Amino acid sequence: MAFFRKTHSDTEVVEGIRGAPAEKRFFENTLYEKYSYLIQEGTWKHKLSRDECSMVYSDSVLTVIDHIQNERFKGGSSIKTYLYQIFSNKCVDLLRKNSTNKQQVLQGDTLDDYLNILPDDSRGVIEMLIARYDMDLLRKRLFDLGDKCRRIIEAWSEGYMDHEIASDMDYLSAAVVKTTRLRCLEKLRELYGKGK
Repeated sequence: MAFFRKTHSDTEVVEGIRGAPAEKRFFENTLYEKYSYLIQEGTWKHKLSRDECSMVYSDSVLTVIDHIQNERFKGGSSIKTYLYQIFSNKCVDLLRKNSTNKQQVLQGDTLDDYLNILPDDSRGVIEMLIARYDMDLLRKRLFDLGDKCRRIIEAWSEGYMDHEIASDMDYLSAAVVKTTRLRCLEKLRELYGKGK
């Protein structure tokens, strides 16, 4: 027996995302799932990893949702076209960022280069201090993210699956948790990059 899903029009999706919180989550999830095939297309077209494309896709969906809520999406094109353009641009941005980071790594000395010239006992002490500093910095960055992001990242890092987090934190689905988690991880990366 075949199961059929109702396909929602762009107008229904836009109105749903601008609607009540329960309806909003449903339509956000619908939008995410409807065009998730772009992740596979991104891996093929842009030669990015599946994880990278998944993160870019989630960020793109969140951008579209934000544009719909703030009425920046005017409906001049279909949601699919709008999302695809944002997704493609973000993939290209990531490719450029990866390329720039590789160039910087190739040009500079690493901490390991300096640690390797130290005696073993000094190296151990320095590595311990670095690890302690890294944990303190991580705690601070997680606090800076806010309670929702911190709780999702902590639960995920403890091995909880997205569907378990969705149930515990009252999200509509695992897809919404994944999108939120990926956005939170991106914010965490940005906090580390800015050196706050």
